[in-house]
Amino acid sequence: MKILVMGPGCPKCEQAEKTVREAVAEAGVEADIEKVKDFQEIAKHGVFATPAVVIDGEVKVVGKAPSKKEVLGWLK
Repeated sequence: MKILVMGPGCPKCEQAEKTVREAVAEAGVEADIEKVKDFQEIAKHGVFATPAVVIDGEVKVVGKAPSKKEVLGWLK
């Protein structure tokens, strides 16, 4: 599983990354988590607001930090 956490480093972006990492650890799944800060790379995914989370190429959330419960649901 490949997870991209997108955002330039704002507080909500940092929270999104922290939440994703906690959810992956709690779920016990194998995942490659990558932080993407480059706006051109972010735009390639059709994302124009941050933070955003992309799992295996599918955009899951844009413009807000997800809750741990949301992320756990996506990991199943």
